[in-house]
Amino acid sequence: MRILVGNHIDPSIRERGDMRAWTQRLFWFARPGDLLVLCGEPDGAFLDYVLAHTGVKRRELTVLVAPAGAWGEKLLDPASLTDPAFVKAVRAALDVAGGPAGVSAVFALWPSASVARFAAALGIADRFPGAVFFAQGGGEIGNNKANFRALAAAAGVPILPGRVCRSRAEAVDATRDLLESSGGGAVVVKQAHNGAGVGNQLLVRDPQLAVDHVGARHLHHLAPGEDGIAAYWDQRWTWASGDGRWSVVIETFAPDADAVYSEHYAADTGTQPTEMGRLLYVGRRLSHQVVPLDGVSDQVRAALLDGGTRLAEAYRDFGYRGHLSADALVLPDQSVVFTEVNAQVSGSLHIYQQIARGVVNAAATPHRQVVEYHVPPTWTVPDFAAFLAALDELGLAYDPATRTGVIVSMPALPLAPGAPAQFVFCIAYDPATGYDETFARLGERFQTLPATAVDASEHVGHAAVSFSS
Repeated sequence: MRILVGNHIDPSIRERGDMRAWTQRLFWFARPGDLLVLCGEPDGAFLDYVLAHTGVKRRELTVLVAPAGAWGEKLLDPASLTDPAFVKAVRAALDVAGGPAGVSAVFALWPSASVARFAAALGIADRFPGAVFFAQGGGEIGNNKANFRALAAAAGVPILPGRVCRSRAEAVDATRDLLESSGGGAVVVKQAHNGAGVGNQLLVRDPQLAVDHVGARHLHHLAPGEDGIAAYWDQRWTWASGDGRWSVVIETFAPDADAVYSEHYAADTGTQPTEMGRLLYVGRRLSHQVVPLDGVSDQVRAALLDGGTRLAEAYRDFGYRGHLSADALVLPDQSVVFTEVNAQVSGSLHIYQQIARGVVNAAATPHRQVVEYHVPPTWTVPDFAAFLAALDELGLAYDPATRTGVIVSMPALPLAPGAPAQFVFCIAYDPATGYDETFARLGERFQTLPATAVDASEHVGHAAVSFSS
C-alpha cells in the first residue's frame, strides 16, 4: 500500500485560498489498498466518478481527513500531519493492513517538510523519496524561480536574458538594462513562488505587442523614461518580492513564443523523462494544455528533452526526488529556452499519467490526445451534477468504445455560496478532428458573459482590484 497526501504549497511560502477541489485530483493516483490523506471530506460524487473510470473500488481505499488547522477544510495545515491524534489514527489504519512495514511509498502533491516529519513519525521516512532533503526545506529551494535561473545557468541550459534582484534598486537597474538590450518592447516580472502566470506581470513599453497568449496575470504600461520604471517599482516591489521575503526575477519578453514543457522523474538511481506537452493561454490566463506534445519539429523535441534532462539531473544532484516539470518556450526561430522548473507533482501529471495513459490509452491505435481545460471565467456552471447532466444530454461524456469525450478532472465546487464552480476537465479526442467542436458546444451551453467582461488580472472572473494601468 501507499500513503497519498493531498496537500499544496506550504502556506508559509505562499498563501492559497480554497484548495479542496484541486487537491482531490489525488483520487486519480489511487490504487487498491492505498491510504489517502485529505484536508476535508471528499466530494463523494466526484470520488465515485473517478473510481468508475479507474476501476478502483471505494472499499479498496482508506480516506482520512487531517485535523482542521488554521485554514479549516480549505487547505491541509502542515502542522496537522503530525498531530498526535492523527498520527495515532493513521497507525491504526495501517495496522489493519499489516502495519507500517506494508507501506511501499509516501506520495505527496507538494514536497513539504511536514510530510517528511509525518513519515518519520510513522517510522517510514525511507519510504518518502528525498525525505532528508525535504525535511530541511528543500521543497522551497526546488520551486524557487530565482534558484532555477542559477541552476539552469550552471547546467548549461538556455534561458532568457534576465536578472535575479534582491532589492528595489536592483530591480530598477535590471528593468532599464533589459529594456534597452532587448529593443525596449517589454520585460516580464516574476514572483519567486507562484504558478500558471498568476505571479507574473508584463511591463510593456510597446503597446503594439501581442500579449494575449502570454502567461501573465498582470499588465503594466510603463511611463516613458527612468521615472516610469522607478514609479513602477515603488508601487510593485512589495507584491513582487512577497513583502521582501523572496528574490524577484526579471526577464526579457519573448513575443510569439510557444509554451511547452518536459516532465521527468528524479530517483536515487537517475532521472527519466515522462512526458512532453503544450500550455495555451487565452487572455493571459492558462486556458488549456495538450498531451502528448505535437506540432513541433524533431529539432525542437530534441532540445526540449535535452534541456529538461539536464535540469532534472541538476535538481536530482542537489537532493530533489520525485516528479518535476521543466517549462520552456519555443521561440519563432525554433530555438528552445527554459523558464522555470516546478519540482512537485504538477498540474499535468494526472492528465498524462492517469487519464491519457491509464483511462484513454492514448498511445493505442487509433491514437488519441488529451486536452485539459480550465473552465473559463465567462462560463457559469452551477455544480458537478449540472455539468455531468449537460455532458450526457449533448452526447459529450467519455465513451470507452471510441476513447473520446469529456472526463472531469477535479470536483466542480463553487468557491463561494452562489458563485459558479471553478474546475478543470479533459477532452479525449482524435487528433485528426481536434477538440474545438467539443469545447465550442460546451461554451454554447455554459457561457454567460462575453470575453470582454472579464479582466485578465481577475483570476476567476469576479470583481477584483486590477493592477493594470
